[in-house]
Formats: sequence, C-alpha cells, structure tokens
Amino acid sequence: MSDPIDFYTTHSLITAPGSQAQLLDGLPGDIALLCQVVQSVMIHIFWAGHYGVQLSDGRKAEVQLRSVALQLERIGELDPRPLAEAREPDRRLVGNCRDFSVMLTALLRQQGVPARARCGFARYFIPDHFEDHWVCEVWNAIQRRWVLVDAQLDALQADKLGIGFNPLDVPRGEFIVGGKAWQMCRLGQADPHTFGIADLHGLWFVRGDLVRDVAALNKMELLPWDGWGLIEGRDDELSADDLAALDDMAELTSGMAPEFERMCRIYKSDARWRVPGTIRSYTGEGVKTIDLKFG
Repeated sequence: MSDPIDFYTTHSLITAPGSQAQLLDGLPGDIALLCQVVQSVMIHIFWAGHYGVQLSDGRKAEVQLRSVALQLERIGELDPRPLAEAREPDRRLVGNCRDFSVMLTALLRQQGVPARARCGFARYFIPDHFEDHWVCEVWNAIQRRWVLVDAQLDALQADKLGIGFNPLDVPRGEFIVGGKAWQMCRLGQADPHTFGIADLHGLWFVRGDLVRDVAALNKMELLPWDGWGLIEGRDDELSADDLAALDDMAELTSGMAPEFERMCRIYKSDARWRVPGTIRSYTGEGVKTIDLKFG
C-alpha cells in the first residue's frame, strides 16, 4: 500500500472526472474558493426551498448519480458555462452532503491535493442530535494534519444554522466520523438513537456509516443509502466476530484514521467490508440491485 498522502492525491473510480476533465481546468487552488465553486454548481435536495427552488421528481433523481464524471456531465447540461461561473439556484445540480463532499474531494485531487470524503455525523444541524452527514477531509501540509471541510455550508446555511466555527476547519467535536460514533455508542458515551436522519436512527444506522466511511477511506465513496456486507442485517443478527471486527475497525478509523495500512489490508481481505461489484441501494422507492459502473 502506498503512502496515505500519495494515495489520497489520486482519483478513485468515483472522483475521476473522465471525459469531463476539461471542466476542471483553470479552477482556483484556494480551498475557500473551491468550496464556492462547489456551492455555485450544486444545490442540496433538502435546502432547495431556502433558495427559492421547487424541485420536480426528475430533478430530485439527480442525487442518484454516483460518479463525479456523471455529475459534471449533468452540470454541463444544466448550464454549459465554465464551473467557475456561478449558476442560478435552479440551474445547479441537485445533490446532498455526500455529493458536496465528493465533488470537493475530486476538485482537490485533480490539483494533486490529498483529500478524502468522510462519512459520519454532524452536531450542528439539530440540537442534541448527531445528524447523518458527510464532509471532505483535506491534508494540510504545513500543519501536518487532516482538516475537516464542510463544502455544503455556504453563507445562507451557516447563518440559518447559527454556525459558530469556520466550515473550512470543522472542529472534531462538531463532526464525528463513523468509527468514533460507533465507539461512543458501544461504550455508553452516547445514545445510539440520537444518531441518524429523520426517522432512521439507532446503532444499526451508526454501523452503516462506519462501513461507508471505511469504504470512502479506501476510495469507494458510495451513496448514503447503498448497502453491502456489514451494513446489512439487524443488530441481533451480528455474530461476536462481527462485533469484534466493527470494534476493531472503529479504532483504526476514528479521528484521522491513523492506522491506514492495517485498515486498507482488512478492507481488501475481508468481504464484510469490501465493496462488491453488485450492491443493494435503498433509494426510498424500494430496494434496487445495482451493478457498479462508473462514468
């Protein structure tokens, strides 16, 4: 396994822009400006109304696009101008927190900056609640640390949420990665039912975010409702070995995921973690079997 810094400098199957690579030419290198680019070409499916946009079912389906290449293609269809030119809200790609995070990850990797998407829970959306969320984690070479960046939080959202920190450096206590959330729940430090989204919550949900975070750390940044391996099944169906594997991986990936090489070895060798060629996707319209193909 290569050095983790080098590993996250290159694209994954999902972040690779493919035939749309030319759209990423000439973008700014400053992270704050790149976040503005992401915010100007994407609109969050749950926040659209705050921007005066009423989404049709067809537009909402854009959140099913897994790859950045397909997202960039759709962005170009909605508005063919260069990405650096801000779109009107109704001409932006419909996405969610995962999409904002993966898009920023792609823009940074295209410039050779180490970046990775992280799946976990944010404390800044609902009081006393850990909301299912994704952010981008960027390597700061000067400070020698991974920095959490929430590309979704523009000025409008930061104001409405009363954000009191810099979205370009989210405190670790405000965003909890999947492994840390699992540890908190298993150790009795937090109530599993305070983790989730809408009416979906509990330890099973935390388990899902842990598995998705591990996949993202291995550069398989899937959708928040994709399922495979240890994501599937009820809590009471987990074996003692499954629980031990989850506890071990939570330790390896909590915080800035310090034990990179061991985490990657386990991911590659254990089918409970590794993303297979065919997965199940729980889209809200029933369970769909998906053969993973990335544009």
